[in-house]
Amino acid sequence: MTDTATTATPAEQLATFHSRRELSVVQPKGSLALVNTQWIDSEQTIWGVPGTWAPLPDGESGLALTATAADGIQVDGVLVDGEAVVRGKDSPTPSEITFNDTTSGFVIASEAGSYALRVFDSNSEGIQEFGSISAFDYNPDWVVTGTFTELPDGTTVGFEHLKDDGKSRELPVPGEITFTKDGVDYNLAAFKAGRALQLVFSDSTSGDSTYSVGRFLFVAPNADGTITLDFNRAILPPCAFSYAFNCPMPPKQNRFSVSIEAGEKQVLKKDGSLLHEE
Repeated sequence: MTDTATTATPAEQLATFHSRRELSVVQPKGSLALVNTQWIDSEQTIWGVPGTWAPLPDGESGLALTATAADGIQVDGVLVDGEAVVRGKDSPTPSEITFNDTTSGFVIASEAGSYALRVFDSNSEGIQEFGSISAFDYNPDWVVTGTFTELPDGTTVGFEHLKDDGKSRELPVPGEITFTKDGVDYNLAAFKAGRALQLVFSDSTSGDSTYSVGRFLFVAPNADGTITLDFNRAILPPCAFSYAFNCPMPPKQNRFSVSIEAGEKQVLKKDGSLLHEE
């Protein structure tokens, strides 16, 4: 049997990566399915779904839900008729919520300890309108080898988020990424994302041929301290697919003055127009 993962050319591997990306965003909890994110600071209703939602006492994960059986809400597979606790994603056992055949949700937590309900619709307008993710052709010039240097524990960098009105959130940065390209030295900040590092960057294509807010690149250091930055794998942030996401924006050191003509460009409708006006 031939191992296609090792015999495929970089361009063919990128085509596979791209097709999987387009498939992932239309999943029931993919980026195009998100229709609402609502932060709960008092007892309230939530647009698009039944029930009454309220904060739990400080230190408890999740939200309190009050609903009747007629509302048809299931939390962890159990129909709610009265009150229920919906545990957040910061819990070791987060809750899953089902509203109907197409609508589901879960609860997310902020760094400050507040909670929000995210509502997903597998038949959302975004999924119905989605045509493709446009992307640059494979560009070997933007496969760059750099160096990863660990920073002391507790090192943070301020990241602004799209909907935070200019406020900055201090996010832990485990190390710095340095490389030189075309005679220019770069020193980038990437925060931890699971086992990988998440690089949030923009370049001179941002707002022109690519999404204005910027793009993401997930990388992992090698054992010898080197790190490969394959910008052909640069992806659009979730907020390019749904206004209900709040994306981090590139810090100053991650804003390239050159054009990075590699990776994803825009989210397009079936007719080729932009899914979201920026």
